[in-house]
Amino acid sequence: MNTEDSMVSYQELGDIAERLFEESEDDPVALSRLLDQLDPVVRNELLISDFLNVYQVFYFYFREQPGDLERERMILEPASTLVHGILIREIDLFEIIFRIEETQPVMSVSDGEMILVNYHGSDAYHRAVRYIDENL
Repeated sequence: MNTEDSMVSYQELGDIAERLFEESEDDPVALSRLLDQLDPVVRNELLISDFLNVYQVFYFYFREQPGDLERERMILEPASTLVHGILIREIDLFEIIFRIEETQPVMSVSDGEMILVNYHGSDAYHRAVRYIDENL
């Protein structure tokens, strides 16, 4: 995140995140509702910042719980890694990579060497899993 181009300072963004965590009591459902209420510019900055983790962003976009292993993997990574993408799930020889592209969630399916397909939007995760199921 480039805070120089931001309308909100890094400190202000941190203060907003802290307030959200306090109000939501770290519940992903409550946090997502609070994020929905933010100004889109501020929300988009938070969704690719070090203040949130990948799991919180995943839940915000997809409103569902991933598997336990995926959840643990995502909790350990800051949301800022989504600018480049992060491996969130492996199914046989396929990988699902989650990233944010122009404020939208993207799920890419890879064979470990190259990206086979990209899905955008709120159903991207399900479409990526379906692609793998259909190509096993």
